[in-house]
Amino acid sequence: MSGLHRLAQTIADRKAADPESSWTAKLLAKGPEKCAEKFGEEAVEAIIEAVKGDRARLTSEAADVLYHLLVMLAARDVTLADVENELDRREGRSGIEEKASRK
Repeated sequence: MSGLHRLAQTIADRKAADPESSWTAKLLAKGPEKCAEKFGEEAVEAIIEAVKGDRARLTSEAADVLYHLLVMLAARDVTLADVENELDRREGRSGIEEKASRK
């Protein structure tokens, strides 16, 4: 199991935890909208570091983005497996073709 899968499992486990004992549980208790807001904040921070070119800071912010993405997904009962299945469905298709199929 990869680190990303372990993190997704930990987040799933924290959904039932006491918000006073877990940052993840506290964030999830605030609802999907707050989880989405936090994801957006972290994504902006990653963008800033990518533009600056600071590899170490970008790596750190990217880890925050992945964590908050998984929390946001969990808040809406979307699993990492769901996302992986969607990526598998798209595999081998041109990005242009895939995007056109959404219309």
